[in-house]
Amino acid sequence: MINIYLYLHNYSPLIKIMELRINSKTMLTLLYIISWIIFIGVSIEAGSFITNAIFTLTGNGEKAEQIGLENLYAFNPAYYVIIIVIMTIVAVMRAILFYLIIKLLHDKKFQMTQPFNSKTGRFIFNISYLAAGIGISSFWGAKYVESFVKQGAQMPGIQTLRFGGADAWLFMGATLLVIAHLFKRGIEIQTENELTI
Repeated sequence: MINIYLYLHNYSPLIKIMELRINSKTMLTLLYIISWIIFIGVSIEAGSFITNAIFTLTGNGEKAEQIGLENLYAFNPAYYVIIIVIMTIVAVMRAILFYLIIKLLHDKKFQMTQPFNSKTGRFIFNISYLAAGIGISSFWGAKYVESFVKQGAQMPGIQTLRFGGADAWLFMGATLLVIAHLFKRGIEIQTENELTI
């Protein structure tokens, strides 16, 4: 249970004005709704990258304007393909990440009474690998953008291309991998205790 307090500092030392209690079930429902919203947005983004790439490469070069890569397409269509493929990979991995979160929350596989189970452990491992993959792909995309700009191509910024934050994704992946190994050890201890009893 999360307690949120607001205080007035002017009148007396810490007068409690309002107390808002959010239990874990409400928090999980809220996270489920937010995950759906993000999943839909990222899926639309991935679909738009794929659709724009197909239309652009089949002869309609002005479709590249919709994602700000018309100058790159005019400079070198192969470079355009490289960037659009990496953008699509990043967007699809983010969509898969949020799909896994939605699936976990929808199937109610996360049990508060026994959090150390194999399904939760597998979920955390998968999320950590996806986060690391997003970070590596974003870093890779940013390096390509940098090299294309050095060659004289006019490119939008890495934030516009969704390659920003590669270091944050890598850090999150590494952190989740550590947590996944802790969960794995917790599952082993829990299994040993159940066998002992």
